[in-house]
Amino acid sequence: MKAKRILGIAGGVLLAAVLGGCIYLNTLMPIITGYAAKNLASAVFVSGRDQADVEALDLHFSFIKFNKNKVDYENKTVTSRFLWAKSKAVYREGWGVTLLRGRKAEERLRAQQFPLAIEPAQKHCGKCAEGGCKPEGELAERLEPIAKAFVDDRAYNGHPFAFVVLKDGKKVAERYDKGITPHTQLLSWSMGKSFTNALVGIMAKDGLVDIYAPTGIPEWAGDERSKITLNDLMQMQSGLEWNEDYGNRSDVNLMLHREQDMGLYAMGKPLEHEPGTFWYYSSGSTNIVMRYLRSKFASNDEFIRYIDERLFKPLGIRGAHFEPDMNGTPVGSSYLYVTPRDYASFAQMFLDDGVVNGERILPEGWVDYTRTPASASEGAYGAFFWLNRNHVCPDVPEDMYSCNGHDGQQIYIIPSEGLVVVILSYSPKPDRVIEFNRLLKDIIDTL
Repeated sequence: MKAKRILGIAGGVLLAAVLGGCIYLNTLMPIITGYAAKNLASAVFVSGRDQADVEALDLHFSFIKFNKNKVDYENKTVTSRFLWAKSKAVYREGWGVTLLRGRKAEERLRAQQFPLAIEPAQKHCGKCAEGGCKPEGELAERLEPIAKAFVDDRAYNGHPFAFVVLKDGKKVAERYDKGITPHTQLLSWSMGKSFTNALVGIMAKDGLVDIYAPTGIPEWAGDERSKITLNDLMQMQSGLEWNEDYGNRSDVNLMLHREQDMGLYAMGKPLEHEPGTFWYYSSGSTNIVMRYLRSKFASNDEFIRYIDERLFKPLGIRGAHFEPDMNGTPVGSSYLYVTPRDYASFAQMFLDDGVVNGERILPEGWVDYTRTPASASEGAYGAFFWLNRNHVCPDVPEDMYSCNGHDGQQIYIIPSEGLVVVILSYSPKPDRVIEFNRLLKDIIDTL
């Protein structure tokens, strides 16, 4: 009898563990299937990449690799299935891809017309390419072996898609992986945060926002969150509770793969620290900022037109996809698609103190503000840009600052060298900072 009782207890414990595991796995399903559907759809319909290539490289990890993905080229959707769950993402011309969440989501989205004339990604050389599309001259000859080693030979590890280097505003290196061209729009991941920085600067210049004033967000009225400013959010010092761990059922994963209104989800987090006193990296903060910026306009269409007229067009960017959430707000934390040359043009604007072709795009002093360390970041972070004040890249000048994105998307700006370096890649290796430090050092030494 005692043995039966022990077996019964053991069986009960095992059953509870199995049920608990299934319940937890079920909560992961929107992330597992949503990640695959969204990223495969964008890679296929925005970047023009091959499904098999994306599945073998970008989606070949963790549970994500076990999804069964169906690409519907006629309706421009991707459906991803894992066990009992599925997610669907839809591409809309001009908008890009949105992960469907909620009842009649696809019907609602397809009823929306993109407010701008549909233009292809730029086919010209862009603002970043004075002197012709192909890098020429002594500096280009010096850098050619590094470009080849980085992209073709994988000499710095990872799987680079694109590599562009500007020196004093002139393109001195450019190389692409097979299947990628200068006109391929590639994913920013968190480099999109730096574009959000520029948009805040432009709106501040236009008198639409004050970065040092409390936001006045209605959902925060009456509690301590009402003290949070745009500056606090941009410097990742809002004090809001957040979990940016990409490997589990974290806030960032739930926001990107489950929520219809990403900024609203992040706004709902309670305050853990006094605003401006505690640094923690948060994609939610960027989506709060983008949602707040959107609130200054009468409609999504008006907001999209403003972004295009005031940010993209001055940089020569055409046909950008700043993909929105279900609410229609661009996902400023993660989902921008432009070409490698576009990313270089954006960086050159910062290197030129916010001026493009003699026109001031960013307000005077904005670049200095961007590079000012957040008080609690120990020199690691400015305002939606990473810094090298803490010598994370020890062989690179301290004045370097950068746009850093998931899986190895990088834009490095080095004022003392007059350098912009754009890297677009799939590089999940944890040692990539070491490799990028080595690459930057080699570029500087060679030049």
